[in-house]
Amino acid sequence: MAVSLSGMILPFSNPLLQSRKQLDYVGKLCPINSKTRPKLSTTRRLIPARVISVESSSTLTGLQRELVSEAETDTTRAVADCWRELHGENNWDGMLDPMDPLLRHELLKYGSKVQACYDSFEFDPSSKYFGSSRYSKCELYETLGMAEIGYDITRYLYVTSNMKLPNFFKKTRWPRVWSTDACWMGYIAVSNDETSKKLGRRDVSIIWRGTITRLEWIADLSNFLKPVSSSKIPCPDPSVRVEAGFLSIYTDAKDNCDYCNFSVREQVLAEIYKLVNETYAHEELSITIAGHSLGSALAVLTAYDVAETVVSRRKDRRNIPVTAFTFAGPRVGNNRFKKRVEELGVKVLRVVNVHDVVPNSPGFVFNEKTHPTIMNIVEHFPWGAYTHVGVELELDHKISPYLRPDGDLVCAHNMEAYLHVLNGYHGKGKKFEAAMDRDPALVNKASDFLKDELEIMTYWAQNHNKGMVLKNGRYVQSERDMEDHLTEHNHHHVQHIRAAHQP
Repeated sequence: MAVSLSGMILPFSNPLLQSRKQLDYVGKLCPINSKTRPKLSTTRRLIPARVISVESSSTLTGLQRELVSEAETDTTRAVADCWRELHGENNWDGMLDPMDPLLRHELLKYGSKVQACYDSFEFDPSSKYFGSSRYSKCELYETLGMAEIGYDITRYLYVTSNMKLPNFFKKTRWPRVWSTDACWMGYIAVSNDETSKKLGRRDVSIIWRGTITRLEWIADLSNFLKPVSSSKIPCPDPSVRVEAGFLSIYTDAKDNCDYCNFSVREQVLAEIYKLVNETYAHEELSITIAGHSLGSALAVLTAYDVAETVVSRRKDRRNIPVTAFTFAGPRVGNNRFKKRVEELGVKVLRVVNVHDVVPNSPGFVFNEKTHPTIMNIVEHFPWGAYTHVGVELELDHKISPYLRPDGDLVCAHNMEAYLHVLNGYHGKGKKFEAAMDRDPALVNKASDFLKDELEIMTYWAQNHNKGMVLKNGRYVQSERDMEDHLTEHNHHHVQHIRAAHQP
């Protein structure tokens, strides 16, 4: 089943305003009874210590009103006072069951940044901008209703479309496009001054999107483990290996392309080096990486690489904490990779849905659950054995009374569904209670996962007219300034990375 992720809604400042207009447009094309048509709430921001207001949200039906109740929240702590703990200093000991309210808030924040990638990605192969972001760096958050998130995007990240996972990236139908070789994969954002004061440090976020329409890319995983040192990542241990497809996405480049003439690895490391040692050289910093699906694999690989190449180490030798929050992530590498990540002090928190198949791949046969003796034997083979990295937060979407229990595999993997379940999770065996002011209708903006009695339209988020506008009596696709999507490549920073961190 294909699912398009074209929605443009997130739980921050006025997130549903644009989609209200979109639904009005859809309603003109497909009229429906005004009594049954869902009205969208005007949730303004991600607010701890609150649940959806029955009085203020017209989205709530009878079933929802029965489910809404106050959730306990510790209001005596601030993120600035315990951010190191929230980012894994103690491996989240005692924070997952019961669920720590501030940790949930942080996970929803970073998860919403990941969802922003989906909401702004041009996924239609019939568009000449297919594979790019619909919005420039300076307008993305504001356009998606996320102006109050308090981060500024400093760089867009591009991979080459000539990757070894063909089912991950479809080709455009048109010969004249913004780029035939590049694919927008995420971005780097930095907390602004006001937000940094609240966080207790300047936070540098690296955000990765995953797949857009299909799960078939899982079948492309070759189950072939490749040494990271073979791709110019300076690992001292040649037995540290990761899945070959992930490594190719991360390290491949394309000559004569303005967007990916440097690998996405070099794009990330050069930007982090500049931010750490120049722009914010004298500030308290954290480096936080987040991703969903295949983007989770890139998040773990990036966190490892940033620490391995000591890009996260200041010139005065102080280390900056590196943390990865991943959603629906597959296994990335072998047991030696896991151990090396731990040796470097990188913290990884994996959020998984027990009904999602992606976290079980690759390594369906040999993995962290295999007997150690067998693992030691297969470890030396090229196809080897895969091991998950970090601490796992296990969710079950069936605890939510909003979701259909018969949802398919795509539904179980949906990022908005992950955020919805996380919002109501308080610990194993505990009742689902919405802890944040977050509209359940978001789940259905790009899926058919909510129960019918909620009367929420399926796949309701639409990109108005797909960007087609009337010009001189003809409908044409609106032009975009793709130069605005570029960031100075900082060639001298890339050269520094290449020179200083050769294996």
